[in-house]
Amino acid sequence: MSGRDLFCQPRRIRRGAALTFVFASVLVAGAATGSFSEADRKSPPGEARSAMPAGHHEDVAKAAEEAMADGKSPMKAAERAVSRSGDRWGAVYSEGEYQEFEEALEGQYTGVGLWARRERDGRIEVIRVAAGSPAAAAGIRSGDRLRSIDGEKVDGQPVTEVVSLLRGDATDAAAGTAVRLGVQRGTRAWVETLRRARLSTDSVAVRKLAGGVTVIRIAAFTKGSGDVVRTAVRQAPAGAGIILDLRGNSGGLVTEAVTCASAFLDGGLVATYDVNGEQQALHAAPGGDTTRPLVALVDGGTMSAAEMLTGALQDRGRAVVVGSRTFGKGSVQMPRELPGGSVAELTVGHYRTPSGRSVDGRGITPDLEVTSPGQAAVERAETVLGGLGDAD
Repeated sequence: MSGRDLFCQPRRIRRGAALTFVFASVLVAGAATGSFSEADRKSPPGEARSAMPAGHHEDVAKAAEEAMADGKSPMKAAERAVSRSGDRWGAVYSEGEYQEFEEALEGQYTGVGLWARRERDGRIEVIRVAAGSPAAAAGIRSGDRLRSIDGEKVDGQPVTEVVSLLRGDATDAAAGTAVRLGVQRGTRAWVETLRRARLSTDSVAVRKLAGGVTVIRIAAFTKGSGDVVRTAVRQAPAGAGIILDLRGNSGGLVTEAVTCASAFLDGGLVATYDVNGEQQALHAAPGGDTTRPLVALVDGGTMSAAEMLTGALQDRGRAVVVGSRTFGKGSVQMPRELPGGSVAELTVGHYRTPSGRSVDGRGITPDLEVTSPGQAAVERAETVLGGLGDAD
């Protein structure tokens, strides 16, 4: 099941795990962090799936069960067990939180519709505003600085904390609740009151550049995103190149990343992963476009399932990877319902690229280092595509 440019995040702060989403100071609205869904766990033989490591999950479940028998909070007991386990990416959710999390994987979330990132000096800058969202209606736009949320200054805060404030996690804020944003544009500073709303993530965006190049930007691997990518590849002008923009994509559903890989590969290995020492493999479906020039654009916010996809395309010589070193999250999580109704999402293993490279803690080094931001990076990727076309 279950990852992030900052989007009034469909994902809640992970309980019991001090997540410092460095993501190259980027947070994206996506959903999951390289994990298998409940449906994936129940997939029939031959499909990607994984058994959960009994020890880790059973210890957490036992702690919750014992707490409930003693009349104590099973969720808090589970959180303590996860914390003691040293699982950096482990989390425990209440039943309501987990339901909201699953909705995020479906491409829905409650928020105000803005993406932002933390700059090197600690400032929080808006980098995108969703059309039709409360933030758009209030006139907030890309380049604005976010200075405070409900009176609390956000400069220097981890982006996860900023997202938590925007979403109202501490108060379980729902659609319709108000949030006050301190905003600055140039020398002008003001406070804007917005009301949160139920929004769609639109995790895949497709656009055409002059000359026929197609840019496919994937913000997160939510349900259905892989099929959207495959359709975009089929509909791209014949012979024209594709830029697969994975910047700020902090992951999502593993199965969707594999489906995306299938758009560019004719079967074969996408990644391997281990669960309690047992090796499993993920394979692309046959029939992908293997001839069209392809550039994968990445940055420090590219992580987890997005790194898995990048590593597969790079190892198999299918794409030239352009940008900066990726984040380096090579772990996979799966959920388990606990006594009392809460859900633990725990690490079950680590994946490797087709050549056997471990991504965890290392990231993926691009073939061509490009540190240009925004559209300038896309233009560099377009230049690389032109060279690939000449070589063909």
